[in-house]
Amino acid sequence: MTGTAHENGGFAPPRVAVEGVSVALGGTPIVSEAALTVGAGEMVGIVGPNGSGKSTLLRVIYRALRPEAGLVRVDGSDVWELSARESAQRTAVVVQESGSDFVLKVADVVAMGRNPHKGPLDRDTEEDRRICAQALARTGVSALAGRDYDTLSGGEKQRVLLARALAQQPRLLVLDEPTNHLDIRFQLELLNLVRTLGVSTLTVMHDLTLAVGHCDRVYVLHRGRVVAEGPPAQVLTPELVAEVFGVRSHRWVDPDTGQVHLAFSRLTDTTTDNDAVATAAAGSGQGQG
Repeated sequence: MTGTAHENGGFAPPRVAVEGVSVALGGTPIVSEAALTVGAGEMVGIVGPNGSGKSTLLRVIYRALRPEAGLVRVDGSDVWELSARESAQRTAVVVQESGSDFVLKVADVVAMGRNPHKGPLDRDTEEDRRICAQALARTGVSALAGRDYDTLSGGEKQRVLLARALAQQPRLLVLDEPTNHLDIRFQLELLNLVRTLGVSTLTVMHDLTLAVGHCDRVYVLHRGRVVAEGPPAQVLTPELVAEVFGVRSHRWVDPDTGQVHLAFSRLTDTTTDNDAVATAAAGSGQGQG
């Protein structure tokens, strides 16, 4: 896939293009010749079992890890030819919530999103404050602006971090397992919110049912390689889930919403007990990527 289709039958250049990216750590291949695209306004998921290279690939895309081979382009520019500041003006990252990281007011956390657009000694301008207020409002946390960040719930923290990312005014929003420590209500709220933002989004997801319900397309990673790509309800077939995740999947369609749901059971004839537990965890939002 090289672009996003328009109604007139033409194609727009992808917002993000990953071309032949390979990464090895300690001599061990982690990602091999990965390629993917994210179109304007698309929400694209990366799924795969534990250790398949999902988070490693994501780190390459948001310029935290230089690949051994391949390119990552955001709006046509090689991210490694950009300065860190220029890259942060284009790409914002939200990682999974993992305890208290800031002894700051919520408003101050969100204001950090303006740093890529300012010099080190610049004060916040009226425009900066307007953008931050808008980000707080869009994520539904305006009422929390005066609260200490470390007193918030997990769901509230993720919304605040999303507001900080929006304050960067990015072209690409990168989410690394953003729902991993949230209960199901906050998982749905966060993903529904991201869908309404209209920002090109690339996210690592463990829960395959959430991927089916919220992603326009998914890329399936297995042993460091992209083995499938497309609309998740079409890509995540029982055959592929068995091959990649080592579990049997059952799907049904909600008659009220039309959404595809997945349930999983062990493939006792092809996996050991330990393998079955580990791979089932990958499809239910547990474990590491």
